Amino acid sequence: MTGLEALQSVQYATVKGKRFAVINVNDWEALLEWLETLEDVQIARQAFAELKAFGGDRERAGWLRWDEVKEELV
Repeated sequence: MTGLEALQSVQYATVKGKRFAVINVNDWEALLEWLETLEDVQIARQAFAELKAFGGDRERAGWLRWDEVKEELV
């Protein structure tokens, strides 16, 4: 299911005069995953644009060497 399909699957309920959007939890999780993917793509595009601006030189672009930081992530 795409994010758009998840949004289109929303149903509405009115409780005590307030209108609420109701969505199936599976659709909600699909929507979150879709938004996270969009965010990841934006981050990758920005990183590669910065890398290109520095002529592909990872050090000048501020990229860290994996061997130097991998232990921090464990």
